[in-house]
Amino acid sequence: MSKEYEVVIGLEVHVELNTKTKIFCGCSTAFGGAPNTHVCPVCSGMPGSLPVLNKGVVEKAIAVGLATHCDITRNSKFDRKNYFYPDNPQNYQISQLYYPICRNGYVAIKDANGEEKHVRIHEIHMEEDAGKLVHDAFTDETYVDFNRSGVPLIEIVSEPDMRSADEVIAYLEGLRETIQYLDASDCKLNEGSMRADVNLSIREKGTEEFGTRTESKNLNSFRAIKRCIENEVNRQIDLLESGEKVVQETRRWDDEKGYSYPMRSKEDAQDYRYFPDPDLVPISVSEEWIEEIRGRQPEMRAEKIERYKEEYQLPDYDIDQLTGEKKLADLFEGAVAAGADPKKASNWLMTETMRLMKETNTDASNLRFSAENLAELIALVDAKEINGAVAKEVFEKAVFSDNLSPVQYVKDNNLSTKADDGVLSEVVDKAIAANPKAVEDIRNGKGKAIGAIVGFVMKEMKGKCDPATVNKMISEKLN
Repeated sequence: MSKEYEVVIGLEVHVELNTKTKIFCGCSTAFGGAPNTHVCPVCSGMPGSLPVLNKGVVEKAIAVGLATHCDITRNSKFDRKNYFYPDNPQNYQISQLYYPICRNGYVAIKDANGEEKHVRIHEIHMEEDAGKLVHDAFTDETYVDFNRSGVPLIEIVSEPDMRSADEVIAYLEGLRETIQYLDASDCKLNEGSMRADVNLSIREKGTEEFGTRTESKNLNSFRAIKRCIENEVNRQIDLLESGEKVVQETRRWDDEKGYSYPMRSKEDAQDYRYFPDPDLVPISVSEEWIEEIRGRQPEMRAEKIERYKEEYQLPDYDIDQLTGEKKLADLFEGAVAAGADPKKASNWLMTETMRLMKETNTDASNLRFSAENLAELIALVDAKEINGAVAKEVFEKAVFSDNLSPVQYVKDNNLSTKADDGVLSEVVDKAIAANPKAVEDIRNGKGKAIGAIVGFVMKEMKGKCDPATVNKMISEKLN
């Protein structure tokens, strides 16, 4: 009889903080610059260069710690983690081992039974990111880009509290949501600003002792993380069932091929020769500073959900969708503040916006249009300046794509559906004359037949009229 196994998972999540400059120098942290253009003697590891701590990094780390219920370390400091790798220019990384900035927090998730569960956070520490190796398959050469070297990171280390891939995704979604609401990072997995290392082992159900764990490195999408976990669980079970042992090692997941392969063996006590960084003074975090940061914390999702229920009377589904991404919530509130009806603003964001986001593979954080332009579009529809079909065209071609003023776009492209009553009346007369069978059906009580006449009018007017107005005019003429 086959044994039953339990999965044990802990995560190390690296998040790039969105400060304008790096953690120990004034170089830009902007993503996507030409290779080695965001560098200086400090972040490229030149001898004699000295680091200076960016205060904004500490404040963002504390903000994340407060939002995840952590204790803030009052006297924190940096350490040197010594190792050689080509994209690590100093041959050490400035990190925190002994006194991390935050400890002992948690993220609340829902387990498989829908019950609240706390995934404990062991610590959050600050560190600098390494550079990036770029391999040219054509020339078989590898290049080093130091733009990312020195970009500020927080590493969020969980306890081994997760028991399934679904719990891991729920934890990561909770972390990402919290950090995005704090505006501490955009948490774009595809750009590497949020990446996770998965530590996973299995054990027989009912036993307390952990199994031998493996670490899967730098997974950069929720889909890849879930597939990697499911694959690794099956791999370890197959090993144990066949009488083999799981080897403690670091593995690389290939999402395209759907399998993992070993990178290097992993021992519990790698000799990184940590020691306090002699160039950086300790960080003293006062109660006053903590309270100042706490006072700047924004309204988080749970609070926003309750406020939306009370203030806007929206359905729960709408509220869940709108608050799931901070950018959508900001656009919604901005449109309402600019005069839009809450439900109409919600509908535009949940239907057309989300449809176009999916079609264009656009992340919510990359939406370019303003809340004011969305409100302007809704006002045009309310005033019957444009009908629903034209409004969708204007939203897609002008608002979503280029953040253009809907009013100006409608004017420039002659899209107004406010037709001269005299002209519309003539076209309705023409439609009635051209559709005698529909007229007869209407007079015999078949109300749906009016659609043929409305369609004729809309075609003649090239969509630039309001269907409700056309319906009303036809009914008046036939009565």
